[in-house]
Amino acid sequence: MVAGLLLASALSVVASLAFGSEHIPLADVVATVTDRLEGETPGRWDVIVWELRLPRALMALVVGAGLAVAGAGMQTLVRNPLADPFLLGISSGAAVGATAAITTGALVGFGIYAVSTGALLGAIGAALLVWLVATAQGGLTPIRLVLSGVVLSSGLSAISSFLVFASDDPRAANSVMFWMLGSVGGASWEKLWVPAVVGLVLAAGMLALHRWLDALAAGPETAAALGVNVVALRGALFVGLSVLVGVLVAVSGGIGFVGLIVPHAARLLVGARHRVVLPVAALGGGLFLLWVDVLARMVARPQEIPLGVVTGVVGAPLFLLLMGRSRYRFGGER
Repeated sequence: MVAGLLLASALSVVASLAFGSEHIPLADVVATVTDRLEGETPGRWDVIVWELRLPRALMALVVGAGLAVAGAGMQTLVRNPLADPFLLGISSGAAVGATAAITTGALVGFGIYAVSTGALLGAIGAALLVWLVATAQGGLTPIRLVLSGVVLSSGLSAISSFLVFASDDPRAANSVMFWMLGSVGGASWEKLWVPAVVGLVLAAGMLALHRWLDALAAGPETAAALGVNVVALRGALFVGLSVLVGVLVAVSGGIGFVGLIVPHAARLLVGARHRVVLPVAALGGGLFLLWVDVLARMVARPQEIPLGVVTGVVGAPLFLLLMGRSRYRFGGER
């Protein structure tokens, strides 16, 4: 399955470069990419294919894979099937930072990276706030993390709404709403490497600790009886997931659904062991978001639909169909 998903991802990246407001024949796409790789003189479609669409396709793969891995880790951390990467209020914190950057121009010195920088700072601040609240009340237990994240998320969302309400810019609400629903339209080669490196490091770390994660998913008592340092594992998982989600939200906005449903779909296909769930979820999430992005820019050309809209409309029926055809367990419960 992993080999098949890798092959499908590679072919999908190339095929996706043909779609957009300007349709490009697939043969010209392949020729353009080949010329670049071989150092030949750039052709007619070089700017569109290499500078615009290829970074965007790769960013969709990276963000989709990162959200799926983060969702699987978050569901294990809090032992809740409804958990997603944005459960701990990180997305709401990023929304505050991005909204402040859009409505007040506070980070205008960062140029085109102003919104991304504001979102990253807001995400880090929200993660620290959740950490402080949870640890002050007794530790990073699942119930404290969930309650702290949900409550702080509501408060941070209210702050974002107030910033939009108080803004003198009539276009601020539209800009903030489009950012919150997610897009990879601003992808570039410079923006690509940070989320890719962070995602690879966290995924590799989780794979290395896959037995500990399996034990933690069975319950803290079971994990402790098997020799797992539950407190240290929860702390490391919380920090790693917070950094990853903060980086992903900073470059793509709040793309929902992927991190919630893709890990469950992976468990339906290959079982609950993290050794197989993580790579399947990562590849499936990247492939899913890549084609969601293609649909988002094709359905209403030349305008683009936010990715969060398409992920829900397309993904929900697919997941319900998959779940209806299979038996499913999460945390020992069918």
